[in-house]
Amino acid sequence: MKYLLTLIGEEGGMEDASPEEMKAVMDAWGAFTQETVDRGAFIAGEGLQPSATATTVKVPEGGGERIVTDGPFTESKEQLGGFYLLECKDLDDALEWARKVPVRAGSIEVRPVMDYEAAGYEGPTSEEAAAARS
Repeated sequence: MKYLLTLIGEEGGMEDASPEEMKAVMDAWGAFTQETVDRGAFIAGEGLQPSATATTVKVPEGGGERIVTDGPFTESKEQLGGFYLLECKDLDDALEWARKVPVRAGSIEVRPVMDYEAAGYEGPTSEEAAAARS
């Protein structure tokens, strides 16, 4: 079963880090990611640019014309900073991975991905989507 681990925390905090400190942080992330790959759980994962680079498309209740604004829609100290999409046996397995994520502070939301095939929908596979982009 697929689980999405969303990494939520305050932005910044590494602006004054030395190159050695930055390397240590990145090494921890690299080790975590490599473990997910080695154990066959990794599907995708990325860090995100700061929320100031976001563009939000707001959909009014009842439909209507969508409104595009610069920046994140919600005012919050904590922002979505990245994600991992993992293949896990069950929620306990996903939580085990979440406990290992090398965040310094914040939270990790663990959420199962919807199983559309169980509802009878057969959309394109990841391989088909990748081939279409080529």
